[in-house]
Amino acid sequence: MTRLFDFLRKKEAADWMIAGLGNPGPEYAENRHNVGFQILDQLAKKYRLSFRAMKFQGLFASGSIAAQRVVLVKPLAYMNRSGQVLAPALKAYGLPPDRLLVVYDDLDLPLGQIRLRPKGSSGGHKGMASIVQSLKSEEFPRLRVGIGRPTPGEDAEAYVLSDFSPQEDRAGAYERAIDAIEVLLTEGLVVAMNRFN
Repeated sequence: MTRLFDFLRKKEAADWMIAGLGNPGPEYAENRHNVGFQILDQLAKKYRLSFRAMKFQGLFASGSIAAQRVVLVKPLAYMNRSGQVLAPALKAYGLPPDRLLVVYDDLDLPLGQIRLRPKGSSGGHKGMASIVQSLKSEEFPRLRVGIGRPTPGEDAEAYVLSDFSPQEDRAGAYERAIDAIEVLLTEGLVVAMNRFN
């Protein structure tokens, strides 16, 4: 494993790791819970990056965004084991937790709202709980993307694992999320928070 870490450090360097959370498989692709995957797919498309490399049970794409060397990661170990992918990946790239940006869905934000934070607890999100546990740290930035709350009486787990309806327009939110990531990379987290929160 140490040889693999050394090999990756020599072969690929990165200034930032950006992880989008979701569940693997076509049946989950359009779920509310897969907002992180969906935004990373759009970010990769914009910058012509390809998710080709498979390492640590995750799909990786690397390249340049806003003059920063970035590696994009979609953990494929299912949501509640996301940390088992990201902890060794950070170590392999020699990055500290504060250079990991995690993009994920949030029930407590209205549909279409985004919120950047420099650190914090998992807030009950199982993917984030896994990352906090695996990194043994809450000191990493995150970009929460609102998916709205279920209707009264609707099961929260069923809600997050359901697809967005055609009436739920998320294009604007995804554009703002990508804009926020670009500003974070070029001008820093504080500027991005002031501009987009």
